[in-house]
This record gives sequence, structure tokens and C-alpha cells, in this order.
Amino acid sequence: MPLQKLQFRPGVNREGTTLSNEGGWYDCDKIRFRSGYPEKIGGWAALSYNTFLGVCRSLWNWVTLKSFNLVGVGTNLKFYIEDGGAYYDITPIRETTANPGAGITLNASGTVLTVSDPNANNLQVNDFVTIAGAGTIGGVDVNGEYQIATVTSGTTYTVNLTTSASGSNSAATITIAYQINTGFAIATVGTGWGTGPWSPYLVATLTNPFETTYPVDTSIITVTQAAHGLDTGDYVYFSSISAADVGGIPSNVLEKAFQITKVDANTYTISTAIGDITYDATFPDAATGGTVVVNYPEATSVASYDRGWGTGFTTGFGLQLRLWSQSNFGETLLFSPRGGSLYEWSPGALATPAFGTRGTLVSGTYTPSIINEIMVSDSSRITIAFGCNDPSGTYATTALDPMQIRWTAQESYTDWQPILNTNQAGDYRLSHGSTIIGALQTRQEILVWTDAAIYSMQYLGPPYVYGFTLLADNISVVSPNAMATAAGVVYWMGVDKFYVYSGRVETLPCSVRTYIFSDINRDQMAQTNSGTNEGYSEVWWNYCSITGPDGTGTPDNPNTAIDCYVIFNYLDRVWYYGTLDRTAWLDSPLRPYPLAATSNNLLVYHEAAVDDGAFDPPVAINAYVQSSDFDIEDGHNYGYVWRIIPDITFDGSNTTGQTSDKPFVQFTVRPKQNPGANYGVADSPRVTSAQSYAGTTSYRVQLFTEIIYSRVRGRQMAFKVESNSIGTQWQLGVPRIDVRPDGRN
Repeated sequence: MPLQKLQFRPGVNREGTTLSNEGGWYDCDKIRFRSGYPEKIGGWAALSYNTFLGVCRSLWNWVTLKSFNLVGVGTNLKFYIEDGGAYYDITPIRETTANPGAGITLNASGTVLTVSDPNANNLQVNDFVTIAGAGTIGGVDVNGEYQIATVTSGTTYTVNLTTSASGSNSAATITIAYQINTGFAIATVGTGWGTGPWSPYLVATLTNPFETTYPVDTSIITVTQAAHGLDTGDYVYFSSISAADVGGIPSNVLEKAFQITKVDANTYTISTAIGDITYDATFPDAATGGTVVVNYPEATSVASYDRGWGTGFTTGFGLQLRLWSQSNFGETLLFSPRGGSLYEWSPGALATPAFGTRGTLVSGTYTPSIINEIMVSDSSRITIAFGCNDPSGTYATTALDPMQIRWTAQESYTDWQPILNTNQAGDYRLSHGSTIIGALQTRQEILVWTDAAIYSMQYLGPPYVYGFTLLADNISVVSPNAMATAAGVVYWMGVDKFYVYSGRVETLPCSVRTYIFSDINRDQMAQTNSGTNEGYSEVWWNYCSITGPDGTGTPDNPNTAIDCYVIFNYLDRVWYYGTLDRTAWLDSPLRPYPLAATSNNLLVYHEAAVDDGAFDPPVAINAYVQSSDFDIEDGHNYGYVWRIIPDITFDGSNTTGQTSDKPFVQFTVRPKQNPGANYGVADSPRVTSAQSYAGTTSYRVQLFTEIIYSRVRGRQMAFKVESNSIGTQWQLGVPRIDVRPDGRN
């Protein structure tokens, strides 16, 4: 037979079987399609190897009047300004307490420092505090920044010292600065972007608190927690359960949030009926669970806690994922944690930015104290809050209205009071849905998503200021960061499909839809983020899968961190996907490459390297693409492949300083006996460049392995190209195989 070209349709298709998609690509990781041909995706280089604390969920880039190119970095623990690869902590201070009348006491025992501060409010585990004016205890300087380790009461907590000390201090000079409450790195079942945490909450460590009621009611568990102060309807969250199971119920099932039913002052019950699944005890068990950590609301009035993360909401409960929104008013940065207050940071008038200053609260009688998302309109220079409380007007409230939109007077971010015929401040409440999820500024309008609809918000000028048009109802969006705009078109991920808006809302056809949404962790959809890679005409979505990077996750015990991505190439209109841990993404024209945050607390530049620069030294990227199955004469006969003629380029490779100065890939023809069989064992010969890429990264004429000799026999076959070596970059062309019929058995 003549040589057969291995030329496949661009893009990956997982919407059928591997045989029904004959002539296309079926599986891939860390590749893209350019001009219809697959190539290894560009590598990434660390912006610097300095790290930040927490999981980054928000990036925002702007340039000051003195030409400083800055990035706002919002994590679940801190808020930073990045400049030149350094991270400057500008996390706002929510309150500072001093020690009049020796009210504050510090007691050190070993490496544990117990702090009693009668003026402290809204304490949470993992919050950051800065102690000053305390001097030394037992010869150890205890001044500095700490993270709260435990909260033992509403005003007493512990922090960990790096050096053992013993003694106490209650000097009148002690002051403690409390940063705004930290947030959570993942969402809790039943919460997410639309709900908020209690304020404040406490943490207790219990020993064997669970007792099953088997066989009376196998789904009810009694919890013993002395003097819990809870009422029926309150929510608690269990974690760190050391026992393997509770009456036969796996312990991971109980590591979630539960609504309680109070029994008495020392006990309450929870139900293991979670959603559509009920987990039943299979044998009686009393005083079990081992070491258990419980987060629960403090039984005190929370009316005074109206600043920062931790404010009580009228809907929802529990442990919400920390998300940030950022925008610029001139060179002043406005930023807000979702469900928190509005803060500002100015670079100042000096020759260098005021990195030593912290963000400050934007306060005022009519300024909303709870905001889900903040934005500054480019067309009108008006500051807009999406989902907020409304302290103005006849029906002033301190509670969040998740469907409320408010905006300031023009050229202001502090004037929120509507004054008829004087300014343009105002408000509008959307009607379709129960909460505003997110907003995106594009062209001559702002798009606003609720959990059920999408609106167009357009500037009209006085007296109405903004007009609202319902673009589509009965749509969905998975998170506040799941939408992106490219080439004047808006794309976003819904809970079960993708959407596009280019003047009207449409479903975006997706050839990997079933594959993506069958393995997405729906409890962690709020983590999903999106962005563009304009240089390659791509829209990215980074999401959390169920199975996880090691493939061990299950629906009962799913992976809870971002580990996957899916890409839509809007120029070629094709899809591809892979595994990667990108918790935030920003494609800013002010930076040379797209910027992304990794799970190891770094910022990296994508397309700036060949390898994985999130490690020092960089490591190889494992990239591959595999075709769907193809056969000989519809599989009537076996086929025998005895040689392969490669067609590939290695332009862009950079093997400087590596063991081998010649990049290579593996070509594999994978045989099957029938569509339902596993792939058989096949040789994976190298295709190696004949040229050194240590000094030159491109050549006019590509030289590489001319012929590969193989011994592959099967009714169906799949073709795979893979690389996992340092410094290798490649683009596949149209290789050919020499295949002949080889009998029917």
C-alpha cells in the first residue's frame, strides 16, 4: 500500500467514542493548535522566586503616574502589591487595640503565646495580628506579626512563637493591630460565592464527640460539645476527623458543614442526608471520631461587626471561598473581599510607591459596608458596587442585598449619596435571580450575571444614569471569575456548558463538553477562573476536577484544588485541555506575557520559556496529543505498520545548559484488536533533531530523524506524539506511516 498520511482535524473531540471520531484528535495535555496543527504549549518562567502567603484568586495590573508597573495580588490570607518581583503587604487593619488599665495580657509557655485582649472583636483562626510595645518575655522578643493558631473565647487566642519563652506581660504600652479577617482557600459544601460566613466564629477541638443512633435512625448523629451556645438552625463545620469512620460512615463524609438541631446545652444532632445522598450508619458507635475540629458561630450579638470579612449575611452560611475584586480610580487602587468592605490604596506622591502603607477603609455615611464586587466604569468614571447593602434612603439597611447595584457620583469613589439634580449617584435592583454573581466591562456596556440571567448595563447620563436590559434568562455561570472578553466577544463557563455573547447570548459549541463537566468538582466551581492569551487567540478556564492530578479523587472524596484547564481557540474555533494548577490569570498588555498564579505561591509568565519555571531549576513539561482510532479497510483486516516517516519542527527549543543539546519527541502508534480492547504495547521510538539548539533556537531547514522502523499490528490504531524533556519545543506536521493489510486473525 502507499504511505498513509496521518493528518487529523484540528482540535480535540471527546463527544463520541474514539472510533467514531476517526480522523480527529481525542486526548491531549499541554498542547495547543496553531494553524490547524498541534504543538507543545509555551512554557512559563517565574516572575521571581519570592512567594506570597495564601492562595491567589485575583490579579490586577496598572501603571502609576510615575510609571511604576504594579500588580494587586489578592489571596485568601493577604493582599499584596507586586513590584519588580517583590510582594508588599498592604492588607488593611480592621482595628487596633491599646492597653489602658493593663487590659491586655500576654502569657508565654513554651512556644505558645496566649493573648487576652478584652477589646478584640471578631477573632478567627488564621487571622494575622501585629503585637507592638510588649518587649520581651523570658528574654524572647514577642513583638511582631503572628497568625492566630486557636481561638479559645471571644477575646482570648493563641499564637505560636519561634523560640520557647516562659512568663507574662501586661504592660500599658502594648498595642495589637488586627488585620481584616482571613478567608478560606476552598468553598464548603452548601456555600460558595453566593453566601457568606457567620461573624464571628470560634474553633474548638473535641475528642470523640460523635455518637450514632443506629438502629433507631441511621442517618442521625449526636454531637457532644459542652456549653456550645448553639440553637437549632445554626451551622457548624467539622474538619480534621482522625477516626477512619463513625459507625461505618466514612469520616470524610462528616468533614463538611451541617445545620444542627439543638438537644440541650451540651449536645446537638446532625443529619448525614446530604443533597440526594444519605449516608447511613451500619453499626452502633458511641464516643467516636477521635480528634475533631469544629468551627461554630459565637453565641453573641454580631450587630457591631460590620467591617471586613466575617460580616453576617441574610442568606447562606459557613466558610465562603475568599475572592477579591479590584479596579482603579486613576492611580488609586480600589479593592474589596467578596462580602467585605471597600478599601483603597494610593501609591502616594513620593518618588517611589508607598509600599509601607496599608489599604484603608473607604468610609462614609452612605458608603456600602458590604460589597460583593467593585468596579470603576471607564466610560463615566463612576464607581459601581454589585451586590451590597444600601445605607441611604428611607429603607436604609446594614444587610447585604445580593441583587442590589449602587453607584457613586461621577468622578468619585466616596460620594454614594443620591442627590436629585445634583449628582449621578443612584441604585438599581435586578429582578431575575437571587444573587449577582459577577460583572464584566466590555465595549459600550457592562455585563452583569445573576444566578439565573444576564443583563446589559449601559450609561445613559442624567437623570436615569444607567439603563438595564435583560439579555437572556435561564442561563448559568460557575463563578465571579469565569467570564472573559476577547476580540469584542464575551465567553463564560456555565454549570453544564459554555456561552458566548457577541450582541446576543448563545451556547458555545464545545467538542469536550461531556469530558469537562463529567469530572468538574461542582462543590468547588467557585474557584474557576478564566482569562485570555491574546497572542494565541485563546480563552482559558482553570477549574477543579473531581479526580485530581493523581487520578485518585472520587465523588465521595474529591480533589479540592484547581488542577485542570480547558481552552477555546476563537480563531480556529477548536478546543483542547490539560492539567495545570493556575488559581488566577491575567493577560495584561502592560506586562510582556500573560501572568498566572500557581499553587506553590508564585506568579509566572506564560509563553516566556520552554519549560516549567515554577520550579528552580525548571523542569520538563510533559506534553502529548493522541489521535482517535483509525483502521485499515474498516477494520476488516489487521494492519501492520513497519515504518513511520516523521514530519515535525523543533523551532523554539532551547537546550542551553542541558544534558542533551538536541531536542526530541516520542512517536507511538498504539494498536487495538477491537474497539473495546485496551491499547497494546508498541514501540515509542525517538524522533530527534539533528541540530543543536544550545546556541541557536531556529533553523531554515529542519533536520531530524528521517525514518522510524516499527513492528505494530492491530485492527485499529491511534497515533501519539509526546515530549517530556528539558528544552524541547515542537510542532507536528503531517507524518506518514507505511501500513499494509496483515490478515484477519
